Amino acid sequence: MRKNRVLLGGLALTLSVVLTACASANGKSSDSSSSSSTDKISLMQDTDLLSLDNSNYADLTMWNVLENSMEGLYRQDSSNKVAPGMAESVVKPTNNGKTYTFHLRPNAKWSNGDAVTATDFVKSWQRSVSAKSKSGYNYIFSGIKNADQISNGKMAPTQLGAKAVNAHTLQVNLEHPMPYFSKMMILPAFFPQDTKVVQKYGSKYGTNSNRVVSDGPFKVTGWTGTNDNWKLLRNPHYYDQKAVHLKEIDMQVVKDANTAHNLFAKGQLDDATISGVTAQGLQKNKDLRHVQKAGTYYVRLNNKAGKPFNNQKLRQAVSLAVDRNHLTKDVLADGSKPAYTYVAQGLATDPTTGKDFATEMTPTETHNVAKAKQLWSQGLKEANLKGTVNLTLVGDDDTVTKNVAQYLQGTLQQNLGNVKVNMQNLPTKTVSNKEAGGQFDFDQTLWLADFGDPENFFSILTKDNPQNYAHYEDPQFNAAMKDATTSNAANTGAYWKDMRTAQSRLNATMPVVPLYSMVESHLVNPKLKGIEYHPVGENDYTRAYLEK
Repeated sequence: MRKNRVLLGGLALTLSVVLTACASANGKSSDSSSSSSTDKISLMQDTDLLSLDNSNYADLTMWNVLENSMEGLYRQDSSNKVAPGMAESVVKPTNNGKTYTFHLRPNAKWSNGDAVTATDFVKSWQRSVSAKSKSGYNYIFSGIKNADQISNGKMAPTQLGAKAVNAHTLQVNLEHPMPYFSKMMILPAFFPQDTKVVQKYGSKYGTNSNRVVSDGPFKVTGWTGTNDNWKLLRNPHYYDQKAVHLKEIDMQVVKDANTAHNLFAKGQLDDATISGVTAQGLQKNKDLRHVQKAGTYYVRLNNKAGKPFNNQKLRQAVSLAVDRNHLTKDVLADGSKPAYTYVAQGLATDPTTGKDFATEMTPTETHNVAKAKQLWSQGLKEANLKGTVNLTLVGDDDTVTKNVAQYLQGTLQQNLGNVKVNMQNLPTKTVSNKEAGGQFDFDQTLWLADFGDPENFFSILTKDNPQNYAHYEDPQFNAAMKDATTSNAANTGAYWKDMRTAQSRLNATMPVVPLYSMVESHLVNPKLKGIEYHPVGENDYTRAYLEK
């Protein structure tokens, strides 16, 4: 998922804000026990809640709310492994890896008492894969039989390869084996919807908390569709009552990192997300917790013919000129870690080696200014570029993105020579339009994993992917990805060899330059335990509790 940079980017802060943040950097804070009782906690979201309909909307706030109120076929456990959710067990595919048969829990119910049925999954998926879906996530169903044709408006949603065999048996048929299919089932995009409730409210489904019901541990209440605070109350019909300790989760929108810090210090938040200057000033706070996410911030180089970065050596030079340790330690200074591969660290373990995929695929050479200068000079000659090369670097207009852009501007102009980097920091919507239109030489962006497999990263760089804004086209990379999703999909050894080949090609051809890994900075009430901070997916508070 391409997340807006502003989700982590610090907002422009006044001097008083900076002083407030630095004043608490000594590790001392006021009482951070938010709740007056041990059965409720207070959390924040940094953007408005705009919908609860996962078929027609998708952003981080909505998914955070759904993650803690709804449940799909599977959920993630505390070890980040796929575990049974609405399905009784994690199933193995049949039909050479192309058919999954899920048996739903017979005692699973919605918060209004309705039974959770296979039809609730089928109808929900049909709404979400439809060409009329407004979530932008119908592509995630690709690989399920007929999904692509449905998303393109060439087939009716009822032709999707998902059917209710009976009330509690769901069968899914794929067009080809998908080794990562089970991991995808934790996504809110695949959550069920109570068919009766959807039929009752139609286009108004999910527009407020009264027009939706939940099958997870909590149900959403008090959201009018426009207000900035709401509650998650315990769902008395949830099948696993023993696993749930809280009775209530209060949520409020807090868009400013310094405000979040102040609310935490006053005991009004049990978990506050901070960023930017505020995070920099609180790195020694005793309640600070860094949460590694499977996301990579990177620079995308426009490979299109006629653009300077159509030349491979110029792309390689940019990567070697960047000192990622200096960037993360001295420029960001917020706990971020260097990234050397497009695939994020912590995303997936290569089962054939037992190693973290990103770690095992780290290039042997990551920073070499002398070699960068040499490659830059050679590339300019090959591309027949003379004099000073003017490059446009596009990025969002938040403070952190601007700081990184300034670093890149100075580093490249100093280390490469014969280049002038012009920064364009613009509103997110404008940036998105420029990216889609190819109106950039290079741009700053983030890819946050939807599911725990390298394919989720690589797929958007394949030749025909609509999000391949860099116009990257490498025959070896495309061949590896095609084999991985067809002939080698059911062969673990061959599949992961294809994944390694794909990352090796990116390391060599450098269409994207990884900069740093996504890290969330949380101030957490020390009494709050049991939070499941997943590298992939949203943070799970459904099993959390407050120590007495």
